[in-house]
Amino acid sequence: MNLSRRHLLFGAMATGVLGAPVARADDPVLTDDGLYKQSWFLESFLDLPEDLEDARKAGKRFVVMWELKGCPYCKETHFVNFAQPEISNYIKANFDVLQLNIIGSRIVTDFDGAKLSEKDMAAKYGVRFTPTFQFFAERAAPLKNEPPQKREVARAPGYLRPEDFLAMFRYVREKAYRDKSFRDYVKALPS
Repeated sequence: MNLSRRHLLFGAMATGVLGAPVARADDPVLTDDGLYKQSWFLESFLDLPEDLEDARKAGKRFVVMWELKGCPYCKETHFVNFAQPEISNYIKANFDVLQLNIIGSRIVTDFDGAKLSEKDMAAKYGVRFTPTFQFFAERAAPLKNEPPQKREVARAPGYLRPEDFLAMFRYVREKAYRDKSFRDYVKALPS
């Protein structure tokens, strides 16, 4: 079989040899709202109590990831942090991640039954930076009567380097928030 230069060129482009991007199944996808999305993110009806209880029944914790179109640190989270198999595999095995848009208009049902736009929900919880990760308590029912600030067990406002990012998820999964701050938890980790 004779291969022309054109066959070789297109073959090289398809395999990424010439620097052309090659999409992999686990690469984040840029969605219509300008946010990157992981294939394993939670598909949701945006009912927080239901999502939290579904995660609990699956033996996982529930976390909300707040993002904004054009946010360079959100993109970094997707292409650096989530790209590391140790991180993404740990999160997939232990957490259900719901992605919300800090200025979005989709309607979300909060733990107290309030139905708010994503933008109003972000304001209600005082989310001002992206990315922000909100880690919630293990059961939805008790959160109904708690003020928004008391519903979270931990929060990561802003970008975290990969090792600290993974540590935050471990901190929540191990329930270390019960007796120490995240800062103390990280200090105690082996170097």
